[in-house]
Formats: sequence, C-alpha cells, structure tokens
Amino acid sequence: MAQHIHWYPGHIAKAEKELRQKLSLVDVVIEVIDARIPYSSRYKNIEKLCPNKPRLILMNKTDLSDENYNKIWAKIIQKETDCKVLCTSLNNKNDINLITNLITSLSEDIMKKRLEKGLLARPTRTMVVGMPNTGKSSAINKLVKKSKTKTGAKAGVTRIQQWVRINDKIELLDTPGIIPTVQNDQNQAKNLAFVNSIGENAYDFEYVASELLNVLYKYYKDEIIKYYDLEDEPTIEKIALAKKWILKKEQPDIKRTAQIILSNFREGKIGKFTLERPEEYGLI
Repeated sequence: MAQHIHWYPGHIAKAEKELRQKLSLVDVVIEVIDARIPYSSRYKNIEKLCPNKPRLILMNKTDLSDENYNKIWAKIIQKETDCKVLCTSLNNKNDINLITNLITSLSEDIMKKRLEKGLLARPTRTMVVGMPNTGKSSAINKLVKKSKTKTGAKAGVTRIQQWVRINDKIELLDTPGIIPTVQNDQNQAKNLAFVNSIGENAYDFEYVASELLNVLYKYYKDEIIKYYDLEDEPTIEKIALAKKWILKKEQPDIKRTAQIILSNFREGKIGKFTLERPEEYGLI
C-alpha cells in the first residue's frame, strides 16, 4: 500500500500564467472552496494572482459539511482575507441572487472610477476560480441559468474567452479558472484526495480510505461506527467483513471496500462532516 500522494503537476507555472491572464480581464473574482476542508481547499497565493481585485469567497458544499463548523470557518476566513464569505450549497435560489448582488456591490468603486476617467459604462466582469472539484462549474451553471446569452469574445488570453450576460450589470467568463497546486504538504494532499480534488492516479485507494477512516473516527466516532455496523475503531478490513464484501476463500475485498468508503463519504451518505479544525492551524 503506497503511503504517499504523488501529485506534482509539471504545468504549474504555465497554469498560473494562464490563470493570471484570465484574471486580468475581470473586475471581481469569485473564489470557490470546499466547506469540508476550508483550509486545504484555499489557494494561499491567490492575492498574488489577482492583487487589488475584490473577491467573493463561496464556501461551497455546505450540504455535505458539519453545520456547526460552517459559520466558524466562514468567520475566520473572512477576518483573515478581508473578503466576504458566503456559505452555500449552490442549490438555494436566494444564494444565487445574493451572489449577483454581492458582485455588483463589490464592483461599485471600480465602476465609479471608470466613469470618473471618462470611460464608457459597462457590466461588471467576473470569473469563478478554485481548486478542482470545489464546485466551480456548478457555480457558473447556476449563475447563467437565467440567461444563456453570449456577449462576445475578448482577446488577450490563449483561448478566446466567451462572456455570458448574467443581467444588465454582470458578465461572467464562461469557463472556470482552475487553481494549480503543488502538494508539498502531505496533510493537505490527503484532505484534497478525501474530497476528490486530486486525480485518482495520484494515490492508493486503500491508503487514502484508511486515512479518511482515522479522521472520521477522531471527529465523528459514533457516526462512522453506526453507519458500518462496527463495535470499535473502523478499518477497511472490518468494514469489508461487516458488509460481507468478500473475495474468494472468504478474504475481504479491500480495494472495493476502500473505493466504497471514499464514495460514501463524498456523497454524504455517512453524514455531514468537516475534516479540518481551526485550532489545528493555529487560527483560534
């Protein structure tokens, strides 16, 4: 069982350059993070990619996270970044309306300065950025649901970008900005693997599932034991035997069980869990 996550994309510098070029076209940045791992799913250098740009942080997937920690983390991140943080699952129409209102509010000073310079009035331009699988595409789809109207192409990046008119005040870049990460921190890498933000080729299912069970047992002991009908600390083998996921000769099907455990967690079947605590990072 490989006990290391090997995920060091070689295109980091190129990806950051392309993302910076896209960000240069927008007025307001929408950053999406995963509420289950609010620390690990944030990009610590994002301010270097978009200096002096107002940013709205969506703490997404709160339908899968522990509601007791959603507000705690939102308050900490808002204080640390001086950015508005909105807890959402992107399933609430009111949240979508709130997002558009916040985008307009965040861009007021920018639009005012444009007019003072004698520039023509135009809609606020925004884009959605975040690490893989945080819900960037879902955010775009929800925001453009009201209108599929393309407003034309803008030059200046590798691929010609298409803009979608959200309303008469906002245009949205139709493709998400994928934040590149180098996983020097194995703890962060494990957290990202838990929520499927790292490609499956980068890790061993058994290792990641086993580590996930350790975290769940640490913070949600009763829930994990009850869900898998166990009596004590969970292991992949115990779960396989309890659920009768067996190979020939009564051997537990470790690989299949590991994959199911990860799937159960990611789909919220075991419960609503937040895997990170602020005190672990010296934030409270």
